[in-house]
Amino acid sequence: MTVITSAAPPQSPPEAPLEESPRLTSGHLPTWSPWALLGASAVISALLFGIVAMAEGSGFNIAAWAVVTAVLYLVLITIISSLVEGRRKGVDRLVTGVVSVAFAIAMVPLVSVAVTVVVNGVAGISAEFFTSSMRNVVGEGGGALHAIVGTLLITLAAAVISIPIGLFTAIYLVEYGAGKQLARGITFLVDVMTGIPSIVAGLFAYALFALFFGPGIRMGIMGSIALAVLMIPVVVRSSEEMLRLVPNELREASYALGVPKWLTISKVVLPTSIAGITTGIMLSISRVIGETAPLLLTAGVATSMNYNLFDGRMMTLPVFAYSQYMNQGIPASAYVDRAWAAALALIVIVMVLNLIARLVAKVFSPKLGR
Repeated sequence: MTVITSAAPPQSPPEAPLEESPRLTSGHLPTWSPWALLGASAVISALLFGIVAMAEGSGFNIAAWAVVTAVLYLVLITIISSLVEGRRKGVDRLVTGVVSVAFAIAMVPLVSVAVTVVVNGVAGISAEFFTSSMRNVVGEGGGALHAIVGTLLITLAAAVISIPIGLFTAIYLVEYGAGKQLARGITFLVDVMTGIPSIVAGLFAYALFALFFGPGIRMGIMGSIALAVLMIPVVVRSSEEMLRLVPNELREASYALGVPKWLTISKVVLPTSIAGITTGIMLSISRVIGETAPLLLTAGVATSMNYNLFDGRMMTLPVFAYSQYMNQGIPASAYVDRAWAAALALIVIVMVLNLIARLVAKVFSPKLGR
């Protein structure tokens, strides 16, 4: 009788214990650490400059304190983050700190100008400032109504001239002139015009009208043409970039349905890029609405109301602020207050125009929802 014995199943080798992989959040600084290091850097640099100021008997140097605080913070955050989180995260925090410092530096002049204009301009703001002109006014009193009206009329005429020319030029460069010699020449000229000084545009407008009407001519429309020369290259470049961002698939889908090219541009391309185009147009208006030199040459200086762009001198807010500050009478404070109030009114006008442009872009931009 044969006895069959079953062999024992082979024993599998004991499994090695799995090592727990390091978690992604291990060695991570708490979220409040950058702010704590920034505060510590500020306190340390404040103590340093405070001791120096007391030793020398001088005032506290705020600018140097800010610079030392920023440098000390960048050094601390980089070293501590590299030790705790690793070199890669340390470099990332260093670059983030440099970008944040650069942003803060860029905001300093902007905030300073805004605060200075508001603080000084409020003293000259009154109901009379917005309801009267400077006709027969010497000393206190008077207003800038004639300058506000002149600014709006001249800028509106400049926009009417420059926006169609700039937009149609951009459409040609993107949709029709790709790779053509004429398009390359136009692009070169537009780039050159972007950098011309504003006084050159004023001299051009003055020389153009002086050929037909004689030297010494001053009209509001001359200022509009000078501003239009400055606006056109900005409108062209900004509109061109926005049109290039429109996907070619949208154009091809429209062509596949048999839609003509001009209708594709007007119904597909322009509505898709209207928000960016509107922003570019507002940038061009903001670029020229505060120009003084070309308007001094072309529109001149006036103290009375003038609603006719084609007849006589016309005052604008930049020229009004310049003339009030440079030609101070008695009392001088009245002239300085009117100059600051004109600057504040100009900033408010630009802000209102930008808000209107954003509203227009929001209303006419394509809706993505169903």
